[in-house]
Amino acid sequence: MNTKHLSAARLGALTVLLALACGSASAQSIWKWRDRDGRVQVSDRPPPVDVPDKDILQRPGGARPSAPAPAASDNAASAPAGVDPALEARRQKAQAEQAAADKARQAADKTRRDQQRAENCDRARRQLAALESGQRVGRMNDSGEREILDDTGRAQEIARYRQIADTACQPAP
Repeated sequence: MNTKHLSAARLGALTVLLALACGSASAQSIWKWRDRDGRVQVSDRPPPVDVPDKDILQRPGGARPSAPAPAASDNAASAPAGVDPALEARRQKAQAEQAAADKARQAADKTRRDQQRAENCDRARRQLAALESGQRVGRMNDSGEREILDDTGRAQEIARYRQIADTACQPAP
């Protein structure tokens, strides 16, 4: 055989091998997944972390996961492949801070409601004590004039304030 033909054959074989290697190298970095709306997405970057494994159609190198992905935890080492561990740690820290802020806000709201309930209970009990003491009690009527309660009005106000006190003085649910 001629040396020119031999080196041309080697060069041809080498070219084919290089073409196949380049083609497979570029195919190895392709990701395909189905997004929330059912559309197929194609990228050289991994899908967002909220995409479940069942919706990932193609991974780099064509490999499919052999086991389900581990459950999310506080450990950044358990982050899915292709996710920056530092970024995942910051995301988890931000979530933990948000949860702590929500819990603190709920505790402050509960404290404020409890204080308001205690103040309402105290006011209702003082008003009820004043009504039951027998001293003259007046109130403003619809025309803005002061009127003194008679026995019937006093009895109605006592019943009303007892109901308010019963409601306001119950422990918070």
